[in-house]
Amino acid sequence: MAETIKIAGADGFEFNAYHEPAMTPRKGGVIVIQEIFGIDEYVRADVARWAKMGYEAIAPSMYDRREPGFLAKHDDAGIKAGVAHAMGTPREQAMGDIAACAAFLRTRGEKVCIVGYCYGGSLAWLAAGAVDGLAAASSYYGSMVQANAAQALKCPAIVHLGRTDHGIPADEVAAAVAEHHPDTPVYIYEGAGHGFNNESPERYNAEAADLARHRTLELFDKA
Repeated sequence: MAETIKIAGADGFEFNAYHEPAMTPRKGGVIVIQEIFGIDEYVRADVARWAKMGYEAIAPSMYDRREPGFLAKHDDAGIKAGVAHAMGTPREQAMGDIAACAAFLRTRGEKVCIVGYCYGGSLAWLAAGAVDGLAAASSYYGSMVQANAAQALKCPAIVHLGRTDHGIPADEVAAAVAEHHPDTPVYIYEGAGHGFNNESPERYNAEAADLARHRTLELFDKA
């Protein structure tokens, strides 16, 4: 059964994390990193999807130090609030919280992977270069991937981008990653925009979401 648990970060602060054990024979653990909107129904649904695929899943509440239990709608006010929290969260703090989640999952099994969406897509990419012990990383439409394409990677990673995402230049991101990591796949989904994995009606693209999840699952299963 899914539940909210407490995880102690590197600084000793206890943040909330939405946790669900694997529903089928356990393949490993996966850290699910939120969009800017908090641990909302769409993040919880994604946690459930990974649990159904055999991964014990945990989604840390990345903004708890700033606003415990933060949730925002997908409107202008919600975007503004979410962006402010994302920009106000130090990168080192975020990496420390991800490392704490990885340590929690490793006590229950060796393999720990990470997947993130939007803000979480950036953090998943950054974690692939900063957090020890991750087996694989899958980054969905993270705006910080291009600027950090040159980082050394500690684990295999893949990147997913929507062709019609107006905020992220897919071809430029792909070129930047290819320059520094020619063996790291960058998948561009035609007809899909930002947030295509999110099942909100205005953003969801089922075909792209299904294919990206298949590719991510394949990466995680091989890790």
